[in-house]
Amino acid sequence: MRILRTVPEVRAVVENARRAGQRVGLVPTMGAFHDGHASLMQQARRQNDLVVVSLFVNPTQFGANEDLSSYPRNEQDDAARAEQEGVDILFAPDAAEIYPDGFGTSIHVSGVTEMLDGAARGPHHFHGVATVVAKLFGIVRPDVAYFGQKDAQQIAVVRRLVRDLDLDVRIEACPIVREADGLAMSSRNVYLDPAARAQATALNRALDAAAAQHESGESDGDSILSAARDVLDAAGVTPEYLELRDALTLQTVTSVEDDALLAVAARVGAARLIDNHILKRSA
Repeated sequence: MRILRTVPEVRAVVENARRAGQRVGLVPTMGAFHDGHASLMQQARRQNDLVVVSLFVNPTQFGANEDLSSYPRNEQDDAARAEQEGVDILFAPDAAEIYPDGFGTSIHVSGVTEMLDGAARGPHHFHGVATVVAKLFGIVRPDVAYFGQKDAQQIAVVRRLVRDLDLDVRIEACPIVREADGLAMSSRNVYLDPAARAQATALNRALDAAAAQHESGESDGDSILSAARDVLDAAGVTPEYLELRDALTLQTVTSVEDDALLAVAARVGAARLIDNHILKRSA
């Protein structure tokens, strides 16, 4: 595996691969790799000749009171994990490489950014996500890019970006990878002390309770959300949001008529955590 720092270096490798007729896969990350990241790398490895993983903690998607300075970073461990998973190129630029002096462009994707994390974290968040993803797509020009389903709204934003700008890349959403107790794997889980770690399992248990309500034949949104809310209340977790949205458009739904995204965010201890389930439309 090669660790590259600059845009020209990455482009040179990709251009050689293209000339050889190779298929290119990209896994965009902010590092602090866990088994969830590894699952994306493994899928990319299975489907592509050249696998590029970007490792860049993107400053433009963090707000003034968010955890940019404390976000977990360990490039040495990340590089070892990426090499273990068969990655070819780890693209680990510094901020000046991605945002050079005079950089003045921001991408705003309307319609899927204003709710959920967009409302909770502010408009800067998805502006930053869309901008850095567009840059990575321009640098790597992948055939396929891999994202984790835990960041469901981010996937919706990236898909809208690709559609609206006619970008020639397929977006593949990979399943959430969970700890044995159901907690969705996240780089931010390292912030949890033992008590908060146990409390955080309420997020997935709440989603499971709502899914069970739906699977029993319930389609009413209030009833489904109430089942989830009861679990969170019992655990002492106050959600930042707990919402039922159309899985494609992210518009609010009051009943599950088509596939629906059941999404939750909450601050537990020192960590802000998100999770979701997709409730499938009844046959």
